[in-house]
Amino acid sequence: MIKFDPVIPKLKGAYIVGGSIRDLLLGRSPSDYDIVVRESPDKYACDLAMRCNGHVVKIGKQNQTIFRVISESTSFDISAIEGKTIQDDLKKRDFTINAIGYSLISGKLIDLFEGIKDLSLKTIRMVSTDIFQKDPVRLLRAYRIGAMYNFEIETETASAIAKNAKLIKTSAGERIRAELFKVFYQTKSYGYIDQMAKSGLLFEILPELTILKGCNQNEHHKYDVLDHSLAAYSHLETLLNDRDINPEIFNFLNRDMDKKRSALLKCSILLHDIGKPNSLTIGNNGKINFWGHDKISAEIAKQISTRLKLSNNEANYIDFIIRNHIAALHLYNSDIKNSLSNKSLTRFFIKCGDMTPDILLHTIADIKGKGTEDKRNESFFRFASYLLKEFFSGYKVKQTGPRLITGNDLIEEFGLSPSPLFKRILSIVEESRLANDIKNREEAFSLVKELIKYNSGE
Repeated sequence: MIKFDPVIPKLKGAYIVGGSIRDLLLGRSPSDYDIVVRESPDKYACDLAMRCNGHVVKIGKQNQTIFRVISESTSFDISAIEGKTIQDDLKKRDFTINAIGYSLISGKLIDLFEGIKDLSLKTIRMVSTDIFQKDPVRLLRAYRIGAMYNFEIETETASAIAKNAKLIKTSAGERIRAELFKVFYQTKSYGYIDQMAKSGLLFEILPELTILKGCNQNEHHKYDVLDHSLAAYSHLETLLNDRDINPEIFNFLNRDMDKKRSALLKCSILLHDIGKPNSLTIGNNGKINFWGHDKISAEIAKQISTRLKLSNNEANYIDFIIRNHIAALHLYNSDIKNSLSNKSLTRFFIKCGDMTPDILLHTIADIKGKGTEDKRNESFFRFASYLLKEFFSGYKVKQTGPRLITGNDLIEEFGLSPSPLFKRILSIVEESRLANDIKNREEAFSLVKELIKYNSGE
């Protein structure tokens, strides 16, 4: 017995279809409902809106009109049956588990392609061999659905995806982005990203990854750049989900980590080394280096963000993570040389701000993705734990405290006017306070005098 929202009108010629019936059969509550009707979808939508105290929004093109009913608890997409009958409509859908219909008047299921059987077998199987030509985004959707439900893509369907992978380039960037990020949203997406790489679809979506294959690295890495990036992605996903690996680090890192932020972080680690082939140098001693690859990778990622129509905030997040993904390693190298200062640590926290945990999580996964048993790795994990404690228990607490001087002090006590120097002095004084180099107004005033004297050339 299928249990659905009771406000849905049981009208003859109306059917629940698509992902909503799939979810209902899996015992899940659909996030929204897809309903097709034989005639007058606009009237059906108005009737439903009255029943659920919602409102109707008309979306889509003239020949593909959808009437979306939005209520307080859910939404319903109402459209006309594609074809003369519900059977015609179901034949045009993508995968068998999405090609099941439910008659609202009779309560009977319409399953032309054994979709119910495939649900029980946890299998994704194409309805027909031409589904990807009709809509190439379905190539990516197969992996998205697989990641959502931990389903396996059936052999012939996987072969068809590999054969038609190039078609994805004809799809709009925003549609690709929507499906790709729905893969990233899932807690166990790595296996499906790896399958996308094996089928070639990942390289059609992100051709910049192609040259990472066979780009070998130095002795600190077991893998080439591509396999390292995929391994780092896998470790990142484990760190995001597995509390038992390191409960203390897990609790610190996941304080503000929501689904969208974790998806952006996964995207960042997949792309974090795409600039390595362009920065590769080999010294006279045969040593491989990738000087400046962080900046080059960030610039390439910007182009990808534009192509996939990411928002400015999303693109800026990815850019920041990639551009600064080795910053924590610089701190670590200073620490093992006993040259790490409070000021350097504070500057790192000021620069990274609330993204400090994200940067550290990325760096841990990046190191784990090297695939080597380096003693320095465990040493860095302890250092990362120390940084997190300093950030949350030290820096963040001090950050909430009052500043030692303000702009008014610079104007009234020192006769300064707002200028780049004015702003710089305030920043240096605040940085010194956060680093515990100065502790009161008297010390702050002394520092200001030194800065003014230095900048006046005296």
